[in-house]
Amino acid sequence: MLKKSLRKKILKVRKKIDPNINKINFIKIYNLIKKQKKPIKYIGGYFPVNYEIDDLEILKKLEKKKYKICLPAIKKNFDMDFYNFLFHEPLIVNKYGIPEPKKTNVVYPDALLIPMVAFDKNLNRLGYGGGYYDRIINKLMNKKKILKIGLAFSKQQINNLPTSKYDKKMDYIVTEKFIL
Repeated sequence: MLKKSLRKKILKVRKKIDPNINKINFIKIYNLIKKQKKPIKYIGGYFPVNYEIDDLEILKKLEKKKYKICLPAIKKNFDMDFYNFLFHEPLIVNKYGIPEPKKTNVVYPDALLIPMVAFDKNLNRLGYGGGYYDRIINKLMNKKKILKIGLAFSKQQINNLPTSKYDKKMDYIVTEKFIL
């Protein structure tokens, strides 16, 4: 119940943030990706909705730097997979009204840019409650080590998020003001 009321409160806060002023600097993300010991080839992003941080410009710049971009597509049972995406390709709108790539070959990204409703200083993330990202992170981590970068506005930070054993921590959280 606490998570539900936190979601409602933070989503109201996020709705009032001007995304044109509060942008995440591409260089912050690029530097985190470049400093990884294991080379990163595939980067999973998301199509922003509901006042989320817009990662599309970041993804376009990463694509220009020769990274392969993939976006999630939802499946049944609160599950999703990532699929290759090129910016000139059309997207399909899913049942939640979120554009996603055509489901061709599943891709296992080396790094994920992850939207969030709220976060805390311990790198915990609060999502919308469906568990999509916790499940995909778990699935990917069973295959290989992945870099998990949460994207949020600094005003989405709270002191301590309630967590469960299913919640996956981020490796980094990047906002328009700081990196955790």
